[in-house]
Amino acid sequence: MQSYSVSRAITISVCMVALLWVIQSAGVLFDLPLGRLGIVPLETGRWYGIFSAPLVHGSYEHLFNNTMPLLVLGSALVYGYPKSRIRVLLACWLASGIGVWVFGRDAVHLGASGVSHGLFFFLFFVAIFRRDGRSVGLMMIAFFLYGGMVMSIFPRDPAISFESHFFGALGGVVSAILWWRRDPKPMLKRYSWETDGGDDPLIGDLWQQKLSPQNSTDAEGDNRHHGKS
Repeated sequence: MQSYSVSRAITISVCMVALLWVIQSAGVLFDLPLGRLGIVPLETGRWYGIFSAPLVHGSYEHLFNNTMPLLVLGSALVYGYPKSRIRVLLACWLASGIGVWVFGRDAVHLGASGVSHGLFFFLFFVAIFRRDGRSVGLMMIAFFLYGGMVMSIFPRDPAISFESHFFGALGGVVSAILWWRRDPKPMLKRYSWETDGGDDPLIGDLWQQKLSPQNSTDAEGDNRHHGKS
């Protein structure tokens, strides 16, 4: 049985994002060529960038901009979809990397924004398919905070790799289509008055009984009697 724990989901996401900060700090402190881990489209000698590009960032500012989306969306994924979360993460990761390597502009593409876009689009579309309370609630949180990702999959700033956003989002949509049934839906809470099916203990089934002609006449007589008094 899968457990749903908000604190555990947040802890996992924090640890994953902390790893990105450790890598970035190591690159700055030891002057490591982290840019070598990025993706250069169609360069066969840099194919490994498909796997390593989301781990490195161009600057602390770049990493800071990706930190909160990864924390929030990653926590939502881990919490809401424990059986499919690893598949979804890998699908978004690989879709973003492969798409950029094949179709990206001639530049060095790096950063985890493609993954965060994939998580957002997965949360959005899987809620449409599932339509249960947990999925819709997570989708509303994601859309309220990061709804602008819908527009950032299109080219706007030449310095931003919209290709990684677009293909990451595509990976999220495909993941939602493939695995939206994989996680069980939460059980609906039912109240006693929905399941008992009994009548009110005071009224019983009297409401179903029809007045007989005799009862009707007596009632009218009573009404006339009370009216005269």
